[in-house]
Amino acid sequence: MEKPQLRYKGYTAKVRFSAEDGVFYGKAEEISSLVLFEAEREEQLEKAFCEAVDGYLAFCREHGTEPEKP
Repeated sequence: MEKPQLRYKGYTAKVRFSAEDGVFYGKAEEISSLVLFEAEREEQLEKAFCEAVDGYLAFCREHGTEPEKP
C-alpha cells in the first residue's frame, strides 16, 4: 500500500506499508544516497523522515561532502 509523499528541505519520499513487518517505510527519492526511514505508526512518519534527512545532512557536513540535491 502506498501513501502520499512527504517533503522536507527539498527532499521528497514516498511512503509504503509493509503488512509483513507491520511498519511504514520510505526512502528519499531522486538521489542515489540512501536516506531511509521507518515508523510503526503513520503519525510518526513525518518526524522519522525529517530526522533521516537531518541525519544525512549532518553526515555530509561532518565528512566535508556536498549533499546530493533532488
